[in-house]
Order: sequence, then C-alpha cells, then structure tokens
Amino acid sequence: MKTEHIIEKLQELSKLSSQLEITDAERDIYIQQLSDFAGKFISGLSTNRSYNEKKPASLAIQNGKTSFEELLNIYEDQIVETGIRAASGKFMGYIPAGGIVASALADFLAALTNPYASVYYASPGAATLENEVIRWLKSIFSFPESAIGSLQSGGSISTLVAFTAARDAHHIKNEHIPNSVVYLSHQAHHSTHKALRIIGLEDVQLRYIPLDSHHRIRPDALQSTIKADIAAGLNPFLIVGTAGTTDTGAIDPLKEMAAIAHAHNLWFHVDAAYGGFFILTSKRKHFDGIEQADSLIVDPHKGMFLPYGTGAVLIKDAAAVLHSQYYEASYMQDAAAEDLIISPANISPELTKHFRGLRVWLPLQLHGVEPFQANLEEKIWLTHYFRNELRARGFSLGPEPDLSVSYFWYPFNEDMDTKNRQLMDEIHADGEVFLSSSIIDDHFVIRIAILSFRTKKESVDQALAMIDRCLQKLK
Repeated sequence: MKTEHIIEKLQELSKLSSQLEITDAERDIYIQQLSDFAGKFISGLSTNRSYNEKKPASLAIQNGKTSFEELLNIYEDQIVETGIRAASGKFMGYIPAGGIVASALADFLAALTNPYASVYYASPGAATLENEVIRWLKSIFSFPESAIGSLQSGGSISTLVAFTAARDAHHIKNEHIPNSVVYLSHQAHHSTHKALRIIGLEDVQLRYIPLDSHHRIRPDALQSTIKADIAAGLNPFLIVGTAGTTDTGAIDPLKEMAAIAHAHNLWFHVDAAYGGFFILTSKRKHFDGIEQADSLIVDPHKGMFLPYGTGAVLIKDAAAVLHSQYYEASYMQDAAAEDLIISPANISPELTKHFRGLRVWLPLQLHGVEPFQANLEEKIWLTHYFRNELRARGFSLGPEPDLSVSYFWYPFNEDMDTKNRQLMDEIHADGEVFLSSSIIDDHFVIRIAILSFRTKKESVDQALAMIDRCLQKLK
C-alpha cells in the first residue's frame, strides 16, 4: 500500500477520531451544565421522595448523537427518578449512604487524569496514595505496620481476598475441604457464603453458633462447638465475626472470639463492612479485640459516606496474600524488581482498577476526620430518638442496637405478620422515606438503617410522619 494512500486515509480518520477530544469551550459548557444539575439534585434531596416505584423506559444506545443537556435530562428522568434515591438523607432502608461531594470531585480527577494505580512502576504517586489510605486504616484498627491491605469494590470482593488468604494459610484444599469447618452466625452477611463458594470451599462444614438476646455470637457456644469438632476429628480453620450486622446492627464479642481463635490456631476474620468506622465514636469499647483479627474488611462507602464501590481489606499474613494473588507476567517485567506489596495489583484479584484511593484521601484532606466522627456519633443518637418515638406510638422494638440499625413492628391484635407486611407496602407506596424489611426470629419486621451523612432529626421526623400516615390506613 502506497504511503500517500495511507496518509490520505489517516487524515480522513483523524477528522472523526478527534471528536473525542472536545474543545475547551465545549468542556466549559459541559462542566457548567453538570454543575447546574448537581446543584438542582442536591437542593432537591430534602423535599423529593426517597423511593419511586417508577420503572425506566428504554435506555438503549442510539447510533445518532444526543446533546449533553438532553442526556442529563434522560439521566434525571430514567435513573434518578426511578427506585431508591440513595443520596437522600431519607434513605434509611439499607446501609450504604449517599456519596459526599468531595468524593465526586475526586472521581472526576481520577477519571480525567486516569493514573494506573495498580502498579507502582506505572504510577508511583497513585500507588503511594492508595498505600497511605491503607496505612491510615491500619492505624484506626490498631493493625501492625507489617499487615497489608488493598482497596476493593466493596465487602464482597474484600471478603473474597481475606478468605482466599485464610484458605491458603491453612492449606485447605483437595481432600481436606470436606472435613474443614467454618464458624459463623446466622446474622453473617451473605457475601461470606458466596466467597466460600467462589474460592472452592462450598463443601466445607458450616457451624452456625447460637446467639444471645442481642443477636451476638455466644462465646461459650463457639468454644464448645470447636472442641466437639476437634474431638470428632474435624479440621476447624476459620471463625467469622461481625462488627455491625446488616439486620440488627449487632457487634459480636470480638475479644472473646479472638482469644478462642488463637487458642485453637484458627483464622479470625471480622466483617466490619458496615460498623467498622464507628470505632471512631463513643462506641469504641464495643470494638475491643478487632485488632486481634487475622483479617478485617471495612467499607468506606458505608461509614465514610463515600460513593458505592469503595471497600477495603486488611490482612496480617502478607505471605498468604501474595501466595494467593501475586502473579508474574513477561509483559510486566519492567515492574518486577519493585517491592511486591507496594503495588496494589499484587495483593488483589484486580490488575486494572479504578483509582479508589483518591475518593478516600481527598475528603479526609479537605474536611479532616472530625466531621466524619461527628456524623457517625449523630447517627447513633438519631437511632435512639427514632426508637423512642416509635415506642411512644405503641410499636414493639427489637433489642437496643449496638450501632445505627434497628427494627420494629406494630403489635396488631391479629395477623400481625400479614398486617406489618401491609404496613411495609404502604410505606413503599408513600415513598417519602425509604425503609426496608427483614425476617428475624421467624417474624416479619421493618428495618431502619441510619447512616447517610444527610440524615438529620428532620429526616427522622419525616419518617415518623410517614409511618403515622401509613399506619392510619390499616386501622
């Protein structure tokens, strides 16, 4: 092929391909339109419903072009206005909270500059920042400097990383799998079971330890169960504790569980995805023993109010993690000489990853830690207020929660579960505030999960007014 023809073709293609690099003027317009949208969205959070049963119309990708302004309109109508408004302070049904603006700015910077944060050689600054976030997390939970960690998309992948390390540290494979035992609570998050299945441990034996009246694991029952399994010739290897259960907000007795784990040489894992950051509050004493865990997961997209997709895992056995995750490839030989643990890719299933560290680091640098602590403490007190007001209205309540998740039901004279289901349906149809439900002790209950940094006393008062309206329809 002649060079002249190649050049002619390249010139033709360049006219089209260059459209992806928008002009300075276009960029300024788009950013202003986006800023206007953000202002309208945030200002409307306090007045708009937190739940809308509306379903989206077609969002199929079209061949033609659509203006950015029109795309923002489509986004508002087909995405923001459907389902749960998770950024709202009136979102009290599930645990993850709305994303703070500082993290949105960080994500814009990360996406725009696009550093390859997975490998130190490729982006020393980004990798160092991610490692500094991990170092900060280790200081919060009193993990040793020798521990390692990584930022993941959330608790599910963090659990996967931790359990893989536990599996490899205890050599749980092949014929050892059916005789190996994992100890947990019925309140453990389903990601625990999912991770075990994914890493090839579906056939391990699970022991669900009895709970006390506050839905916490009973150490005496844990101890006796492990001893019985050892006597039966089984291979106990993993204990899973939870620091903030999804259904009830309970914190297991971590200190006692750690002592039992270490006495029997078991791996002690703590799921602190929801509750972990409450260690910064007046609830600090509840977390005694968390520093003795072999692995720990925590979600900044919960307790730090960051956008979805921000989890973290800390693990003390660096060798076990590297055995599970590190892999050499010839095309990465330029990075092979670096210290293994300073590259996030070496201690994670991900090679290519979003630069998550910036969405943690920037808000902490911009605001400091104190506003985060105050927000968490506020949620504890709002939970007390909500429960007191429900009690005054004649509702029955679950036990006093350790954190900011609780549950309640109305003691109807007959068909109590059916009537509370109907009450839940009315609450969802109203949509002013989003609450959710669960089954606890074989009974239908309504859950409150207070964690959004935008949830204030006024938000709880709106929830109470909605409950009053909906209950009145059933009387």
